[in-house]
Amino acid sequence: MDEDVVFHALADRSRRALLDRLFARDGQTLSDLCEGLDMSRQAVSKHLAILEAANLLATLKRGREKLHFLNPVPIHAIAERWISKFERPQLDALSALKRRLEGESHD
Repeated sequence: MDEDVVFHALADRSRRALLDRLFARDGQTLSDLCEGLDMSRQAVSKHLAILEAANLLATLKRGREKLHFLNPVPIHAIAERWISKFERPQLDALSALKRRLEGESHD
């Protein structure tokens, strides 16, 4: 996975909004995703292409329709690589503090 491509795709507010819409209801068409947005169909299509290139979307052709599905795997990989490692020290510190406090209360 090219993390730079994923970070670039996630950096745009409009693309994150499209991912949020797919999270709420997966398997939407371009027309579905354009509904209620203040951007052209062409702009939405370009954003979807960037998300697809980052592997954040999977598509399925159904007749003349192209359905878009959220692929959370790249986001999970980023969370594992970049976020969870920063949480670990804090959780370890809280656990050690808990053990010390419980140890002191038993004396």
